[in-house]
Amino acid sequence: MTAPTPSPDIHPMHRRSDAEQARVDQALTELFEQRIRFNQLLGLKIESVQAGAVRARLDMRPELVGHHAYGRLHGGVSSAVLDAMGGLALMAAIAEHHPADSCPQVMQRFLKMATIDLRVDYLRPGLGAYFLATAEVTRLGARLGSTLMRLHSDSGSLIATGAAAYVVA
Repeated sequence: MTAPTPSPDIHPMHRRSDAEQARVDQALTELFEQRIRFNQLLGLKIESVQAGAVRARLDMRPELVGHHAYGRLHGGVSSAVLDAMGGLALMAAIAEHHPADSCPQVMQRFLKMATIDLRVDYLRPGLGAYFLATAEVTRLGARLGSTLMRLHSDSGSLIATGAAAYVVA
């Protein structure tokens, strides 16, 4: 993974090194996949933690089925995945917004994050062998952040979208 490009008003001497950025990326991935146990239960796997391009994959399993006769992904799983991805997008954006912070400093910034509003639109049945989730930050303020999220099936069909707001500080 490459380091995100910090905003141009940050002096190059105040940017995180490539090695430190790799540590931040690894720490975000570990937090998301292993330390947030619900994400681990779901089976979410990060494909990108780059700010502006976060992406994760969810492989379909019998435990995630919501409609036994059709084998559809449970709506609660779709909602949880979208919520998690919104949080990940904000984490990546916060890390990019503070390019001089070390990995421990970046990780400290996430301690107060919490979802305060979530809206999910279910567009198509969740059918597929796997699903890809993406998210983008629409606003990052000092206290609140907003995101838009998308969940696609393995065939590329958009099956759900979400919009969420989070406390970030």
